[in-house]
Amino acid sequence: MDKDNNISSYNHSINLLERKTLVITGVKKIDNFDNNHFLLDTTMGYMVVKGEGLSLIKLDTLSGNVTIKGNISSIEYIVDNKKSKEDSVFSRLFK
Repeated sequence: MDKDNNISSYNHSINLLERKTLVITGVKKIDNFDNNHFLLDTTMGYMVVKGEGLSLIKLDTLSGNVTIKGNISSIEYIVDNKKSKEDSVFSRLFK
C-alpha cells in the first residue's frame, strides 16, 4: 500500500495543552520549520504553527503524528485557491 494513501486515511486532529504542547495527527510531511514557525502538510491542507522557542519533540511518519513544544501563539490553515504550485504557499507565508 502506498504510504501517502495510508496517511490520508487518518483523521486529522489538533490537541493543544496549555499553549505549550501541540499534538497533531494526520500530518503528511513537515515542509519547513525553525524556532518560530512550522509549515506542515496535513490531510486537511497546509497548516502553519507560529510561536517562540518551538521544537520538534516527536515525529511518527508511519502514523502521521507530530508533537511540537514551545510557546505557541497561532495555528492557521493556508487556503490556496490556485493549488497550482507549492511555491505560491511559500511566497504567501514569507511575505
